[in-house]
Amino acid sequence: MTEKEQIKISKFLSLILRHRPEKIGISLDENGWVDIDELIQKANANHRKLDFDVLKIIVQNNSKKRFTFNKDKTKIRANQGHSISVDLEFESKEPPATLFHGTGEKYVPSIKKEGLVKKNRNHVHLSTNIETALEVGRRHGKPVIFEVDSKAMFDDGFDFFLSKNGVWLTDSVPVKYVS
Repeated sequence: MTEKEQIKISKFLSLILRHRPEKIGISLDENGWVDIDELIQKANANHRKLDFDVLKIIVQNNSKKRFTFNKDKTKIRANQGHSISVDLEFESKEPPATLFHGTGEKYVPSIKKEGLVKKNRNHVHLSTNIETALEVGRRHGKPVIFEVDSKAMFDDGFDFFLSKNGVWLTDSVPVKYVS
């Protein structure tokens, strides 16, 4: 399978497992899991060629580690980034002292006014390094990196969660913690 084919399938899975499962007629459970056999059957019925071997390749090779199997590999889910309500069973963790958020230049005025807000997602996404934040920012135009004083936030009672793919998540980042 070519890299281009893997990207196309990964984007399809992101849409289905993070945002619109109903598009192919499936439902996620309360923790975001879907039965693999059902996903394959419904994807194929909607003209998306999918089988278990393809799913294994996507889970193993996706550079952003967006998906995971359950222990017996009968279910799959997205690790984070949902716009639909699911409980990914995250436990609050103490974050590094500083985290980063990459975005496009056009969003700077809004962030300076409101801080970082999750909008249609379940969490604000933060990274441990500038390089990753820069990569994310490029997806939104000319990139801008914000530094987050996550230690002060945590000390002030904000919860942080670490997803399986290494993305730090929180509900919001008020302006006073952003520079």
